Amino acid sequence: MSGKIRVLVTIPRSLYGKISRVEDESKLRGFAEVVFNPYDRNLSEDELAELIVGVDGCITSWGSPRFTEKVLEKADRLKIIGHAAGSVKPYVTDEVFRRGITVVNAASAIGVGVAEFTLAMILNCLRAIPQHIEAMRMRNWRFKEERCVRTYDLRGKTVGLIGFGFVARELVKLLKPFDVRILVYDPYISDEDAVRYGIERVDLDRLLSLSDIVSLHAALTSETYHMIGEREFNLMKPNAILINTARGALIDEKALIEALKARRIAWAALDVFEEEPLPGDSPLYDLDNVFLTPHIAGLSDERRSMLFGVVVEDFRRFFSGEKPLNVVEYSKLRFLA
Repeated sequence: MSGKIRVLVTIPRSLYGKISRVEDESKLRGFAEVVFNPYDRNLSEDELAELIVGVDGCITSWGSPRFTEKVLEKADRLKIIGHAAGSVKPYVTDEVFRRGITVVNAASAIGVGVAEFTLAMILNCLRAIPQHIEAMRMRNWRFKEERCVRTYDLRGKTVGLIGFGFVARELVKLLKPFDVRILVYDPYISDEDAVRYGIERVDLDRLLSLSDIVSLHAALTSETYHMIGEREFNLMKPNAILINTARGALIDEKALIEALKARRIAWAALDVFEEEPLPGDSPLYDLDNVFLTPHIAGLSDERRSMLFGVVVEDFRRFFSGEKPLNVVEYSKLRFLA
């Protein structure tokens, strides 16, 4: 690799300190001259356009400016963009791909965190763990006899996954030791992937009617907006559990609230919502059969610190003539979360 490679890091220093490790920056400096965002704030479009001149690679993260035509006109050497976060949709344009610029991200690393969190919420719902913790806080040892909630094992259950991207694939790996049956609804999954992961492809209605646990992992598109509504809740088992760590608007929230109130499903665990932060007057706060978390599924503090390193390794591979591990394919962009 040439020492003349120049990489621009647009990430403000305060965020950079949370998503990087010393060894990752050292690795990057080992093969590139690094130019950092000189401000502790996100760059403007004009500032990015000024700094992108003579740069071979650019590393972005949450809040970075979009690669508009104005920016790309100045990108005389830009060959690769690495997003040290998940979705690149807010940051890259069609023109980026038309120019043949490679795009990579750290969604695979985030997917591991979301999968672990999803498994934790499944177990919380099955065993009513948070209620028992709260009862002990109230010194109520007898809650285990007094509770009206029935608890279940995970082993032997049927788990339905809606969407089969990074998170769902990681979740399948975590679920395998529990000897569960895994159903997947995703129109774009290949026969090869179905065999490789040992899952059953089914249509949405069959998944909803057969699954003890339904977990959402789809991207939000015009086709998936409110894909789970009143009709779909009526198809689900009355003891079913619904988990959403993907996008809030995949679910018709009003229909969900009614389904939970009427006990048409047993439990829901929600980390994402149509409006965030969740408004203080939302009826969800008052329901006793829903667990709410404030959009934290993606990353533990530990995993957050790895994001920059995922991109740096792909930059190392790219500038060494190897294939990066986390390339974002334009043809699949609209289906990614």
